[in-house]
Amino acid sequence: MADNVTRLEVADGSARPTRIQPVEPQTTRKRMTALERREQLIQVGKALFASRGYEAVTIEEIAAQAEVSKPVIYEHFGGIEVEGKSYGAKESLYAVIVDREIAALLHTIEKALDGSHPRIMLEQAAVGFLTYIEQNTEGFQILVRDSPMGMVSGSFSSLITDIAMRVQHLLASEFRRRKLNSKFAPLYAQSLVGMVALTGQWWVETRKPSKEEVASHLVNLAWNGLAGLEAKPDLKSQKK
Repeated sequence: MADNVTRLEVADGSARPTRIQPVEPQTTRKRMTALERREQLIQVGKALFASRGYEAVTIEEIAAQAEVSKPVIYEHFGGIEVEGKSYGAKESLYAVIVDREIAALLHTIEKALDGSHPRIMLEQAAVGFLTYIEQNTEGFQILVRDSPMGMVSGSFSSLITDIAMRVQHLLASEFRRRKLNSKFAPLYAQSLVGMVALTGQWWVETRKPSKEEVASHLVNLAWNGLAGLEAKPDLKSQKK
């Protein structure tokens, strides 16, 4: 046929020309690169682990959500060995996700501890922590869940210890400046970080009051103590 025109018979027996639209060929889905596929699997796994927990999620479910076969997951997360113990693809994927989230959170905290006045650093760290929770809710939910048996490095308590170790040397310096016993700096660092982290667990569900208000009250308690609480605390670092 020279073009896409044919003739259709009508009721009186005559023929009427009509144009048939050409059928567009089906477009094939763009093939992901290895890096794109790995990132997709990480995001799918992250969403599933956050909503249902590590134990409830299966490799089959991850594969189905990502629309790939199981061997693809094994290709990207074939297994790892930690301290002589081997972990399968699901454990490996989980470990990659946890390591990413820990690195992101630690980076946020370290940015806040920029050498400002101790109260400003405390404010910035509290706001930074809550901002991380706000922007990475799934990641935070994974961090606060129990990690798989044997993967202690991924536990929330180990994360708190990690952050506290970064805070304690700053507290020790401030203690010495005030002629206080700096050997107690680790204790205070654990207390401060634990207070903010556990408050974050509560706030991730309520999202009220605002993160700035939550941070101001955390700093109010940490800086002034129960005996010296301000009636209307605010963030000094955000005043113009």
